[in-house]
Amino acid sequence: MTDDRLYRRGVGVMLLNAHNLVWVGRRIDNRDEAWQMPQGGLDKGEAPWAGALRELEEETGIAPRLVEKIADHPQQLKYDIPDAIAMKLWKGKYQGQIQDWYLARFVGADSDIDIATEHPEFSHWQWVEPKLLPELIVPFKREMYRAILDGFAEYV
Repeated sequence: MTDDRLYRRGVGVMLLNAHNLVWVGRRIDNRDEAWQMPQGGLDKGEAPWAGALRELEEETGIAPRLVEKIADHPQQLKYDIPDAIAMKLWKGKYQGQIQDWYLARFVGADSDIDIATEHPEFSHWQWVEPKLLPELIVPFKREMYRAILDGFAEYV
């Protein structure tokens, strides 16, 4: 049994377009070909869905009015990060994140997406087939991405 206090609270969004493809961005801070869905930490007192919309807009430029929630993942998901990254990111305070995930529909146009945000996290973005997600993410998040797919299987 692990202590959840060792996990930073976070959220993530599996964003689908009209063709049921998933939005992913290539991380700026990773030399490998690492792509991920929008995700991040919750601010103190922030509701998870509100945090997910904030993170989505901060990372992709997609305004909340262009997003329709489809489903909440049936469980919170957890991942551990390598020690070297944990020390760099959070000075060892957390060993990973525990996240609420949401499935949502993007109702805007690709021209509404702008990854050149105030604090850019991605160098490129693309729409991909959902089944490809576990192979695109960094290895330490693969099991979580498989669980995301399983949790949203009836919709994707």
